[in-house]
Amino acid sequence: MIDEGRERRAQVTPPKLELRRVSKTFQANGMTVQALEDISFRVSSGEFVTLIGPSGSGKSTLFNLIVGLLEPDQGEIWLDGEHCLQRTGRVGYMPQRDLLLPWRTVLDNAAIPLELRGVPRHAARTRARAMLPLFGLEAFAEVYPATLSGGMRQRAALLRTILTDRDVLLLDEPFGALDALTRQELQDWLLRLWGRLQQTVLFITHDVEEALYLADHVIVLSARPGRVVKTLTVSLPRPRRRGMIASPEFGRQMAELLQALGVEV
Repeated sequence: MIDEGRERRAQVTPPKLELRRVSKTFQANGMTVQALEDISFRVSSGEFVTLIGPSGSGKSTLFNLIVGLLEPDQGEIWLDGEHCLQRTGRVGYMPQRDLLLPWRTVLDNAAIPLELRGVPRHAARTRARAMLPLFGLEAFAEVYPATLSGGMRQRAALLRTILTDRDVLLLDEPFGALDALTRQELQDWLLRLWGRLQQTVLFITHDVEEALYLADHVIVLSARPGRVVKTLTVSLPRPRRRGMIASPEFGRQMAELLQALGVEV
């Protein structure tokens, strides 16, 4: 059934992440391109929220704003109930490419966030090693990234993101380049991991089925400039099961999302 405890907590605590009327425009080659316009939404603590929209709708720009790599032209970004002007390092961010360092083993790649915070190398490796079984990587600790499958590389990159020790994780199409079977396997694995760690997740995808299967809420952006055109509260119970995809309710909510994207159904 739906997690009522999580819903009650969301009602009495400030949002973990909140965007208030955020807009962003770029100047390039004498042209003005508005990427985002008047974006507002909330993500409560422990929620899994997916973000979908056409290519060029500003999804990755939105992530860059949240992590502090860019600043909004208008609007405010709040973390833990505070207007946050210095956001660098406040959230964990996994970009589309895994960006594993080829000269470091899986274990040493995973330990990077800890080392950057000044944790001694031995202690960082010890903590990262303890997490490897959760990610199915215990047999690959001393393996270099070039020998890993795409799914294993994504697991290693996500472990590195988790070890930033941030409550909010931004995942930018982490499964987009994987084959369909590996993608489904990692979706289910990610949900089990999220259920155990209870972090707050904002997840970009172009796959409407994936967005619906994973999320508590789905945010739909329009074509550029990206605007929020729909926020769907997913009615599926947790834990999620593959069979739900064939249910009438799943199909009904899929149709809602496709219509919001302008796709005829």
